Amino acid sequence: MKQPTGFSGIGYPGCLCQGDAIEKAHGILIRKTPLTETSLIVHWCTAEHGIIRTVARGARRPASPFAGKLDLFYSAELEWVPAKRSDLHTLREVAVTDFRHGLQATWPRVLCASYFVRLLESVAEPGTPLESLHDLLSRGLDYLTTRDPTRKAVLHFERELARDLGIHGEPGVSPIAALRPMISRIPDQRETLLKSLPEL
Repeated sequence: MKQPTGFSGIGYPGCLCQGDAIEKAHGILIRKTPLTETSLIVHWCTAEHGIIRTVARGARRPASPFAGKLDLFYSAELEWVPAKRSDLHTLREVAVTDFRHGLQATWPRVLCASYFVRLLESVAEPGTPLESLHDLLSRGLDYLTTRDPTRKAVLHFERELARDLGIHGEPGVSPIAALRPMISRIPDQRETLLKSLPEL
C-alpha cells in the first residue's frame, strides 16, 4: 500500500489517515518500559506539552527505525499522533539532537540524572506545559554530561525547581523541605545519591 506523501512510516502502524493530527515537540526521554515483545512505552518531558507518554511500535526489533534513538536522557525532535481515547499517543518519528554520551560515564551521573527526573515528575501535572522545568532539566542533564554531581549541584537543582514553581520557603528551610507539600514522597534516589557524595 502506498503511503501518503511526507509520511515516513517510522513507528506508525499502517497508513496515516486523512484528518489525523500530528503533534511535534522537542523532548527529553525520561522513562521507557516494555509494552510488548516488540514495542515500548516512552515518556518524554517537553516544554510545550509537559510530560507525555507515547508508544513506539516495533522499537525493540533490531531493524526498527527507532533503533539507537530511544535511550534515557536523550533529547530529540519528535512527532506523534495524539490518542483519541487515552493519554498514550503513537510515536511516529524521532530525530535525536543530543545523545549526552558523557552522562553514562559514571554511576553517580546516572543516579543524579534519575533523581532530577523523578523529582520533576513528582511535581509536574500531566499535559501541562513545562517550559521552565524542561529548561531546568535540560541544563541539569547537560551539567552531568561533563562532570560528576556534587551536593552543591543537587541542592541548586532543588532550589531552582522550587523557585520555578513559585515556592519560597522560610529562612533556614531547605528547598526539598519547601517542596514536600507538593510531593507525596521524596524520590528514593535522593538518599542514595547524597550518601555517595562528599560533604559540602
